[in-house]
Amino acid sequence: MKIAYRYIIKNFVGPLVLTFFVAIFILLMQFLWKYVDDLVGKGLEIHILLKFMFYAAGSLMNMALPLSILLASLMTFGNMGERLEVVAMKSAGISISKMMAPLAIMSILLTLFAFWYADKVIPQANLKLRTLIYNVQEQKPALNIESGVFYNGFDDITIRIGHKKSDNATIEDVLIYDHSRHQGNVTMTYAKSGTMKMTDDGKYLLFVLNDGFFWDESVNMESRSASMPLNRATFKEQYKRFDLSSFALKENDEEFFASSQQAMPLSVLSEKIDTMKIMVDNAEKEVYQGFLNSFYYFSHFVVDKEELKPMMQEDPLSPMSSIKREEIYNYTRMNAESVANTVKFAKQDVFYKNLSLHSYQVEYHNKFTFSLACLLFFFIGAPLGSIIRKGGIGIPLVITVAFFTFYFMLTAIGKNLASTGQVSAFAGVWMSSLVLIPICIFLTYKATVDSSVMSIETYEKFFKKIITKLQSIIKVKK
Repeated sequence: MKIAYRYIIKNFVGPLVLTFFVAIFILLMQFLWKYVDDLVGKGLEIHILLKFMFYAAGSLMNMALPLSILLASLMTFGNMGERLEVVAMKSAGISISKMMAPLAIMSILLTLFAFWYADKVIPQANLKLRTLIYNVQEQKPALNIESGVFYNGFDDITIRIGHKKSDNATIEDVLIYDHSRHQGNVTMTYAKSGTMKMTDDGKYLLFVLNDGFFWDESVNMESRSASMPLNRATFKEQYKRFDLSSFALKENDEEFFASSQQAMPLSVLSEKIDTMKIMVDNAEKEVYQGFLNSFYYFSHFVVDKEELKPMMQEDPLSPMSSIKREEIYNYTRMNAESVANTVKFAKQDVFYKNLSLHSYQVEYHNKFTFSLACLLFFFIGAPLGSIIRKGGIGIPLVITVAFFTFYFMLTAIGKNLASTGQVSAFAGVWMSSLVLIPICIFLTYKATVDSSVMSIETYEKFFKKIITKLQSIIKVKK
């Protein structure tokens, strides 16, 4: 028995590790494609890109692990069934349930690990990833001054280089416009030639300009030369320095993104849910109290008790003077408009507070469902592999993609319904798992009783019988 268990585990671990890294790679490429516009052209250093991929891979692991367990279990039992090893073990007295036992224990351990990972590691990975994405998005494109193109990457400065030689340092026909006074193209520097290079610390771009002139026609009314605003000067050599600090990647504080639901562990999410419930209850009570205050104000300050008595007649306002009736009408209209506006804003406040509450609840339950998916996918893949008895990568991969797509669609639909409050967070997030549980039970039962319900050979024989009967019917008619 121990030898058989070691053999099954060995056949399972290899495909599991391989498919896990393949799944991580595919999900990571999809994630990078989403942010390709933010990454390209920024001149990011290699360690920044590696950090980006590392944090992204860490946040995607809970999707890759269930996918790899499903594919690995399908391949393991499919290969064993195709090589008739399942039949040999059954003849030796080892049932399907006993074959699945060691891998089921491994799947339970992986489920517990996935839950711990979703609670402790993924929030930190999401926090660092979101911070890094924001820093990259806010960074300016990399410094790249091309020949014949007006470059405006510097604040209030526009540079045009007529020609840049192959050494990328010697430049000719240089125009530099200074827009710091926000008066248009009134301050300009021109040079026939020069050199362009960065300082050794990489913080500044240094221009050494030769044989040029400086032109300034900006108006400054406080200057003595206000009556003669045009200034022109020539130079043989001039130095200009431009600060490159705005091109460096800025490290923003992670606390700015710590309020995101994806960056919170279960303990913090639980506290947030309790807090949001109290806030929603208080907001609803404020609406109710607003109604009471409005009616109390109207009954005690707009109309006194003696004037309220005639209102019990058929025409309650008829005994009053026209001035008093007009006053009551105006107060009533103002009070109704005030109550309507109060209700409108209070409704919006309650609506947005409920959305926040739903988002916290969805993320809370999501940590459990994605972990449980590891166990559910094993009890789909293992019995299904023993039934179809097809190894390799082809058929198991097709079945894996089909089941995972089905699961992911149900999860997305359920989370969307739960996030908008159409169903409870539990019903929405757990919908996909509740659908998979009967499928797991059905497939496991069919595998243990050696059913051929999913066997390809069974359906091939079935369709061959139908074709044979149709052919015989056609011959009889002829």
